[in-house]
Amino acid sequence: MKIRQIIDLFILAVGTFILTSCHQSRSYFPKGLETQHIDIARFDQALMNVQEASVATDIRVLYEEYPVFMPLWVEDILGIPSEDTAYLEKQLPLFLNDTMYGFKATNEREQAVFADVSDIQNAISQAFTRIQYLYPETEIPSMYLFVSGFQTPIYFGDELIGIGGDMYLGSDYEYYNRVVYDYQKQTMRKECIPVDVISAYLFRTLPYTSTKSRLLDQMIYRGKVMYLTAQIFDRLPGYEVMGWTKEQWDWCVRNEQDIWHLVMDKRDLFKTESLVLTGYLNDGPFTSEVSQDAPGRLGIWLGWRIAESYMEHHEEVSLQELMAEGDAQKILEDSYYKP
Repeated sequence: MKIRQIIDLFILAVGTFILTSCHQSRSYFPKGLETQHIDIARFDQALMNVQEASVATDIRVLYEEYPVFMPLWVEDILGIPSEDTAYLEKQLPLFLNDTMYGFKATNEREQAVFADVSDIQNAISQAFTRIQYLYPETEIPSMYLFVSGFQTPIYFGDELIGIGGDMYLGSDYEYYNRVVYDYQKQTMRKECIPVDVISAYLFRTLPYTSTKSRLLDQMIYRGKVMYLTAQIFDRLPGYEVMGWTKEQWDWCVRNEQDIWHLVMDKRDLFKTESLVLTGYLNDGPFTSEVSQDAPGRLGIWLGWRIAESYMEHHEEVSLQELMAEGDAQKILEDSYYKP
């Protein structure tokens, strides 16, 4: 191997290490922060106790034990008016025992995969403890594990969050081939749940407030949320926070300078067309505006990198101040981001 190739490989390896770990370089949380434990209510297990022979009684028990979540699940997942218990008695056994769409096999697998949820509970508990440290007024939501019939991974209600366990059964789960695209399978793993829950919660509670609709503003906003998420999960590598493979992350690191130059040359930062925004920000097999080798949501990653550079150059700025700063142009200019 030539000396120049060795040097290039060394630079890439060092750059990859730094960029994968750099969100850990600054700690925003005190050591020994006492974790507030959160229990995940096992609505999924209770649902599996419903028997066709005693369906009326079993449904009544569910309404009694889950007076808040059961009506929401019936209406939003099954699409049945919660007061129409007669119709529910007919439809619920079909949902639980369906073989055409794979719900029966999926529900059984969900029970096996989530036999123990202590790891998820601990990760979510630690994350919300950190959120509450930053924002003391935060009310910790109730948490429920449920099955959704392949409809939704994360569900929000008033003061509650539901986790659709059937959407996290492993990237290799056979029935996913029928309901999702291949690129979506990467995050359909049990270990992805804590980041999905917290990032969704942050996007919901720290909404986009800019009056501008340029790619730059959307990119910086979403990048800030991902930066905050990365600080909360500071032991996770960046690609896990981003929901990418390590190979996808490494590709972006390796081509970061070229990516940024391309975006600047096309002046995409200042465009407002929906096709441009969705192309950079929405999930997909790739980011076509850049390259078919570029992973989807590349614009969010760029926004994260800019927010990260901004915080590295401004140690006096807190996480709360970063999130409250609505001037994307200011963040970009003061970040001195030059890959």
